[in-house]
Amino acid sequence: MHAFIGLLLAIESLQMGTLPRQWRPSGPNCTEVPDWQVHEYNPNTWIIRESGCTNYEKPFLYLIFGENKALLQDTGAGKTDIDRLIPNLLAQWAKRNNKPVPPLLVVHSHSHGDHVSGDKQLAALPNVTVVPAKPDEIEKALAMPGWPEKLGVIDLGGARQLDAIPIPGHDAADMALYDRQTGLLLTGDTVYPGRLYVRNFPEYVKSIDRLVNFAKDRPIAHVLGTHIEQARTPFNDYKVRTVYQPDEAVLELSRGDLLELQSALAEMKGKPRRQELSRFTIFPRVALP
Repeated sequence: MHAFIGLLLAIESLQMGTLPRQWRPSGPNCTEVPDWQVHEYNPNTWIIRESGCTNYEKPFLYLIFGENKALLQDTGAGKTDIDRLIPNLLAQWAKRNNKPVPPLLVVHSHSHGDHVSGDKQLAALPNVTVVPAKPDEIEKALAMPGWPEKLGVIDLGGARQLDAIPIPGHDAADMALYDRQTGLLLTGDTVYPGRLYVRNFPEYVKSIDRLVNFAKDRPIAHVLGTHIEQARTPFNDYKVRTVYQPDEAVLELSRGDLLELQSALAEMKGKPRRQELSRFTIFPRVALP
């Protein structure tokens, strides 16, 4: 009972925000679509989506501001002007808050090309530190040796702390972030409304168990991944390389979705198979044509 009351109090203390009912579709006329959609979840938490007209992957990036530092998760797909976009957003936030432009720490949900393409551009800018999406580099930069069992903490100042949770399985460098201030759990390509590509099934099962165990006594406002491939209609997704998704699902998932995923994986008893669930599809790579 005391634990439950404590969790309720923690939920009440979260700095909540808003999410769009629908993200701007990429098209049907790409000449009318900006390269980026920037959404302020709250004044210090911004969600950025790359247009499908720029790259069909349409990844989400997350920009989080603390008292002393800002953090960006992922740097986009393909050739972009991210080295202009991000400094402009940092300057916008600084002007609004009457502060100097904060230094930027860049980390990644994982190492795949549609999430790291802007690394070199951002690394060339002043006051930007880019942590390569490699387990040994992450361990060193975030002081979290013992990958993937050891968790880390990223302190952005002013009580803005994020827990870094290794979750390999889709990729060796998969890492979730939990924002203690908002209750947002950022899960990259490991959990999102779409095709959950699993490359290392035993590691993936352990990672989902790790996420569920981490979340059980923490307030979770939303689980947010880095893509939307699912349609609003349950059990239906868009084909690979689809740019225009006018009826796509919402981005946000829940603690319940994590539990459903964990249960489905457990029922496979170590024998991976493709399984469609209402919000996503478990998609072992061995099952691909």
